[in-house]
Order: sequence, then structure tokens, then C-alpha cells
Amino acid sequence: MNMEFIEALHELEKERGISAEILFETIEAALISAYKKNFASLQNVRVSIDRTSGEFKVFSRKTVVEAVEDNRTQVTLEEARKIDPNYNLEDIVEYEVTPRDFGRIAAQTAKQVVVQRIREAERGMIYDEYINREGDIVTGVVQRYDQKNVIVDLGKVEAILTAQEQIPGETYQPFERIKTYVVEVKKTTKGPQIMLSRTHPGLIKRLFELEVPEIHDGYVEIKGVSREAGARSKLAVYSREPNVDPVGACVGPKGSRVQTIVSELKGEKIDIVNYSPDPQEFVANALSPAKVIGVYTKPNEKVALVVVPDYQLSLAIGKEGQNARLAAKLTNWKIDIKSESQALAQNLIPEDNDQDATEYNEYSEYENYDENYDEYEEYDEYDENAEINEEFSDYDDESVEYNEGVGYDTKDGYEGYEETVSECKTEVSGELSESDSANPPKESKKKKGKK
Repeated sequence: MNMEFIEALHELEKERGISAEILFETIEAALISAYKKNFASLQNVRVSIDRTSGEFKVFSRKTVVEAVEDNRTQVTLEEARKIDPNYNLEDIVEYEVTPRDFGRIAAQTAKQVVVQRIREAERGMIYDEYINREGDIVTGVVQRYDQKNVIVDLGKVEAILTAQEQIPGETYQPFERIKTYVVEVKKTTKGPQIMLSRTHPGLIKRLFELEVPEIHDGYVEIKGVSREAGARSKLAVYSREPNVDPVGACVGPKGSRVQTIVSELKGEKIDIVNYSPDPQEFVANALSPAKVIGVYTKPNEKVALVVVPDYQLSLAIGKEGQNARLAAKLTNWKIDIKSESQALAQNLIPEDNDQDATEYNEYSEYENYDENYDEYEEYDEYDENAEINEEFSDYDDESVEYNEGVGYDTKDGYEGYEETVSECKTEVSGELSESDSANPPKESKKKKGKK
């Protein structure tokens, strides 16, 4: 070896980030194997390379013992002290055994070792770099399609975007820059294998963390994400600071922040809702943009009945149940959505829509059936004229008699009926005559003809 080789190792240290000392140690280990292989030596040897000049030497190592059993690995105390009087038993004595023609073998071996070590070091560095980026976003360039998989160039390594992790309906053009989510990093014999995703809910979360400063600074916290890639996502956010609006911070001025993320996801709709520790309020918020009248929960079973106005039922459920499905994933509650008329008809909620109700029972209309049944046993048949009969119960049956052919006949209390009627007629006619005299009718104007 010469100075050029030493300088090359130091250049590799600067360019590839591989320590020169590691390369020296690796070359020394490789030269030991080469020495034993080419010279059929069973000795215990050590190879030393001068870090400045590049000169190498091979040393045979022997252990100091009282009685030698193997000349290749042992030496007596007397022979050791001829070299150095300070040697004692169990010490290691080294003898230089560098072959004359070992330079060519050493150079060839060093070349192979350096190349192999560079590859291993690069793979190790790439693995160490990306293993720490699991669950993070990386930006890459689309290289090519491998069957249905997309190969993405991340700079130092190529990653794989499988067909299952691609957004349905999304196409990727060569040399297009895309942001992806690192799902997994595997160590293989051919180097690290990086698996990417465009459908993972973590992609939404990381995009908002990059785009919204309040999330990065810790003022706003993302509590949950539910996503159906390519169609719609829901994001629950929360702020411990009373002066910070978490939803407004994520939306941005005139929607600029959320619009940037929507553009990156090729038009995917994103609903941002307020998180609440109260399950009723959180479930109601999660069904946004639908309006909610009331939420009735069964905490033990994590089931919630949500009552919405009749005209909001289809909006609350969403297309093919998408809105309700995403809300259930976001809240981890099973959600049953009913319109107001349905809930009242099935007696699932009080008629006054008491918002303080905390629980509901889908069989509530049958709860008091046995208790109330006895109260109505005496009413075997329903009399549709009962109310009418009760209304006229105060009349004396003897004073009025009904005849199907004639009608009602008056008796004692009604004998003066005809006289009373005649008196009323006289009074009315008198009043009319007085009014006519007080206000005489105006004469109609007629054109008089000439005689």
C-alpha cells in the first residue's frame, strides 16, 4: 500500500461519511483471512497498517507457557525473555512474519474489502436514516411503474409505493414530485427496503403538522384522524389555549392552509371538527356539517343515538353512509342516526327533546307495559260517544224527549218559547225604525229633463 491508497480512504470518509478508521480495521481483518488462506497458516496472526505511511506488517502471536504443546501458538518463558526480559507467563509474544510477496495479495484483498465495506456502510447509513423516519413524510420523484407498484426515488434510495397504498383513481407521472408517508423500513440483503403510502391517516396528520404553525408549536393538538383515501377525511383538533381557535388555525386565512393540503391530496375533502372530552358534544361535532338536535348515549356500550332534523338525515348519514362511518371511526363510538320524527314515533327520546338526557333505550316504549296494562283492564270496550254523553249529563231527561219522527218536544221549562220569540221580533223592529228615522236615506240624484 502507498500514500495514494491512504488518501483515497480519507476521501471516502469525507464523501460517503464512512470513518477511515473503520475501513482500516476492516482491511486488517480481511488481510488476516487472506494470509491464512494463501499461506496455509494456522498461526494466530495480527495485521497492522500504519495510518500515515500505509505500510503493513504481519505478526504471529504466541502465548508464553512453561511447557510448549503447539509450536504455532505457544512459546516457552525462556525464549520469550530472550526477546524481552519483562515477559511473564500467559503474556502474548509477537513475531513479524510478513511474506515478501504479500503486497499484491494485500492490495487485491484491500480493494475488495473497501468496495464491500462501502456498500455495507451506505446501506447501514440509509437504514439508520430512514428507520428514524417511520411515521414521517418524505418527498420523492416518481421513477417508473413496476407492474402496479410505483418506484419513488428518495435521493439515496428507491422506495416502493404498492398498489394497495395508492389513492384510488390517482395517477402518477414520471418525474412528478409527490409526498408520501413512510410506513415501514426493512433491512434486507440487498439493502433497506422502504414501504410508502398515500392512503395512511398519518399522512393527513403530518401534512397538517407541517402546514399549521400552531400544531408545530404545541398550541393545537390533533386528537384523531379518520380517513377514506381519495374521498373524505375527518380531523379532530383541540386547543388548551382559550385564545386559540383550533379549527380556524387549521383552516387558515381564507382557507389557504387546508386548501394546500387538499391540493396535495388531489381534491380530497377534509372536515375539521372540535374535539371535546364530553362524548355527546364530540359525537355531535364529528357528524359535521349536519345539524344535531340531541345525542343520547349508553356509556357502558359506547353506543350513541343521534337525533337530527328530518331534512338533515341524509346529510348526517352521508353518501353510502360515509359521514356516519367516518364519525364512528373518529370517536370510537357506535353511532345510530335517527330523524326527529322517527325517534319520536319509536319513543326513543322524550317529546320535549330534553337535552339533559344522558341515556336512551331502544326498547323504552315497552319498559312500563306491564305496569300500565292493569290500569286499562276495566275499559274492555271503547265507547266513542262517551265524551258526548258526559257533556250532556247535566240535562234533565224529563225536560226533553226525543222523537225520531218529530224531533224535540218542549215541556215545562220551554212552554213560553213562542211568546218570547214574538217579543224579540217586536223589539228588533222598533230599533230598526228609530235608526231609519235618525238617518234618513239620501235621495238619489236624477237628471231632470226640460219640460
